[in-house]
Amino acid sequence: QVEVVESAGGWVQPGGSLRLSCTASGRAYPGYTMGWFRQAPGKEQECVAAIRRDDGHTRYSDSLKGRFTISRDGAKNRAAFQMNSLKPEDTAIYYCAATSRNYITGYMSSKAAYDYWGQGTQVTVSS
Repeated sequence: QVEVVESAGGWVQPGGSLRLSCTASGRAYPGYTMGWFRQAPGKEQECVAAIRRDDGHTRYSDSLKGRFTISRDGAKNRAAFQMNSLKPEDTAIYYCAATSRNYITGYMSSKAAYDYWGQGTQVTVSS
């Protein structure tokens, strides 16, 4: 079984930054395609960023407008998620997800693409 563990989120003032990290472990896969999803109160879960297993290709939600960056954190079973210029509307539970598969770009943002999920971590942006 694969375990996905996110680092702790927290509280940030508007305009601030926060970095999350995620590790997938438990099986001897060569790496993972990893994604970050979020769910705000009263809203559906959405994919905000994803990074593909083999080539590190990334995909972002159009609404982020370059504020967030996903990257490998030293290995193909780890992903870092840097959030800058945070806004109150970024307040949500953030989930890391992973799959051992290597998907086409368009499918990387689909919840159905991922087999393993973390517990989620709360990020609150307020003054």
